Amino acid sequence: MAFGTQDEPDAVMNEINMTPLVDVMLVLLIIFIITIPVMKHAVNVELPRASNQQEQVKPETVRLSVDAEGHYFVNEARVEDDALSALLQAEAAKTPQPDLHIRGDRAVRYERVAQAMATAQKAGLGKIGFITEPPP
Repeated sequence: MAFGTQDEPDAVMNEINMTPLVDVMLVLLIIFIITIPVMKHAVNVELPRASNQQEQVKPETVRLSVDAEGHYFVNEARVEDDALSALLQAEAAKTPQPDLHIRGDRAVRYERVAQAMATAQKAGLGKIGFITEPPP
């Protein structure tokens, strides 16, 4: 019992079957037609116009310098070691709290800069930064 004739050899189909391609494209088209209106679900509202300016309060900067001999300068004014803590506490109490920029001379002992940092931290200053110069 043969299902096919012997006259037909097993030939390879050399045509592209377009039916599955058309089916897939139609399904995709239907999906896009349904989903695009769902994605745009905003209600059109005409908003009132008002002008306002955002207030930007920038904190001031306190510059603490340590010279080569180890003397402290706050905003270019010489400050004794005893008065430094009280001055930094007064600065920390301001609103908004100022930034503290520490500039240490390269010849000064690191201990003096570390003492200034510890004093500023005990005073309550939260933003402490170091100022350096880029290499030539």
